[in-house]
Amino acid sequence: MVRYLAVLPGIALLGLAAFLPQSSAPATPAAFSVPPDIASQTNPIHPTPAGLARARTIYGYDCAVCHGKAGAGDGDLASTMKAKMKDYRDPTALKGMTDGELFYIIQKGKGEMSGEGDRAKPEDVWNMVTLVRSFSKKS
Repeated sequence: MVRYLAVLPGIALLGLAAFLPQSSAPATPAAFSVPPDIASQTNPIHPTPAGLARARTIYGYDCAVCHGKAGAGDGDLASTMKAKMKDYRDPTALKGMTDGELFYIIQKGKGEMSGEGDRAKPEDVWNMVTLVRSFSKKS
């Protein structure tokens, strides 16, 4: 019994550590970069009506809430996001971004955006790249 009483103060200190103030210095986000072998890829999927329909469905469930139904960045949650949403209807919004970069961002996420990960097959993600690029082609 005495042995247990000697250990109690140490256990109590460990428990209190969870309530002590942590460093208030803001965490610096890591720089975002797409691996070069992915960034250099071009879309290998030839778009089909069925593939684009599936991409529209996935986009509607997972992306439109922030990026907007037509890619304008005006989804319901966009106003609560800290990051400024791009208007993908503007042809300059994706200028300079490769297909591989878009694929990586859709699959892995970026900033507050979660990626599709394993929920979408690679061909679905490539079709989403085509879909997102198509927003600027509509007038």
